[in-house]
Amino acid sequence: MHAHDAHGPTHGPAPLAITRLGIMMFLEFFLWGAWAVPMGKYLATVFADRPDVSVIIGQAYSTGSIAAIIAPLFVGLLADRFLPGQVVLGVLHLIGAALLVAVARATDPGSFYWLLLAAGLCYMPTLALVNSVSFDQLSEPRKQFPLVRVWGTIGWIAAGITVGSILPRLMDGGLVPAGIMGMLLGDPSGNDAGKTNLPFLLAAATSLVLGLYSFTLPSSPPKGKGEPVSVAKLLGLDAIGLMKAPAFGIFAAASFLICIPLAVYYAMANKYIGDMGIQQMLGLGSETVMTFGQMSEIGFMLLMPFFLARFGVKTMLLVGMAAWVARYVLFAYGAGSMWMLVTAVVLHGICYDFFFVTGQLYTDHVAPRQLRASAQGLIALLTYGAGMYVGNIAFPEIANAFTKVPDVFPWQPFWFAFAAMAAAIMVGFAIAFRDPVRLGAEE
Repeated sequence: MHAHDAHGPTHGPAPLAITRLGIMMFLEFFLWGAWAVPMGKYLATVFADRPDVSVIIGQAYSTGSIAAIIAPLFVGLLADRFLPGQVVLGVLHLIGAALLVAVARATDPGSFYWLLLAAGLCYMPTLALVNSVSFDQLSEPRKQFPLVRVWGTIGWIAAGITVGSILPRLMDGGLVPAGIMGMLLGDPSGNDAGKTNLPFLLAAATSLVLGLYSFTLPSSPPKGKGEPVSVAKLLGLDAIGLMKAPAFGIFAAASFLICIPLAVYYAMANKYIGDMGIQQMLGLGSETVMTFGQMSEIGFMLLMPFFLARFGVKTMLLVGMAAWVARYVLFAYGAGSMWMLVTAVVLHGICYDFFFVTGQLYTDHVAPRQLRASAQGLIALLTYGAGMYVGNIAFPEIANAFTKVPDVFPWQPFWFAFAAMAAAIMVGFAIAFRDPVRLGAEE
């Protein structure tokens, strides 16, 4: 009997379980979206007088990649072997809440980096935990989990709207408590909450609420109790033999490489569209505009079964990569153009769904049943771990290489460089990848 068979139906009607898990998922991604999107703009404001501000931003975003690499060890050793999943989830979020408050009050790059890394080490394991807890409580995970997971995307959108539109209005009306305003490190003039530490305080409050809420969830007992611990298995490295198959090896390499230019989107796109005056063009904060990407992600996710049944994996992955190229070209030419900036953000739905979701399904198709979890872990390690880390460390160097005037960021050549990188990866993949499989097609 599967774990979800033992738990799901015993905790009440399915709609109640989906609602409770949906709240958990909403808070999980609201927390992340609240600080991750505006952080680049915030750091550029706080450390504006530092010549190495791009390096500071890159290093800050790289903490997520480091935490993503280490996170499987947390989940595997604690939630799988010693403690119930919801308990680990609650404890990590309570510790994370305290660390995010400390991050909000950090005044030098070194302290900020190490505190953010510690907060990331608490948060990143919870991304797998909320999935595990959900699967344990659902009677029909394949049908019900999408109804739970979509609330994560809605949570991310809500965080962007809160930071980009709601907090600025509260600041403008003097409705933000004076005590919190006194903690602000950025200049609140212009009512741009993303330039202050309010997003980190908002994330800390959300983490506290989610930590307490986690203890109210039904039990998700450890499933690997008594089993031997294998670091290779926890990191997905026991699936590395799958890369001997040329098609999967090329896919894995492309997944790693494409995440190098992806890193700069998460780190710099919000700052860029803010600098280009998107708020004046649309009357919306840049964080709110960035949520258009998640909105399109939901739309394209609904269309995925249609596309998967009609196009091969190769076509889907290539369209996803082509969207990367188009996005950065639009950014390069988009200064002062509302439609170009907005279109570039909206393309995130194609970039993410066509490449990452298709890639996850392809990995599940290729891997033998006993290696599927490890294979997914390996791809996560290559993408959000190694690929994003390299991208976050590399993009400040690329920016410096194009800088001609001190203190003036070379936006156009910067975006062109990453467009060219994505295009080269796309062409290489188109030539080398040879697997005609169509996922979702009738067999």
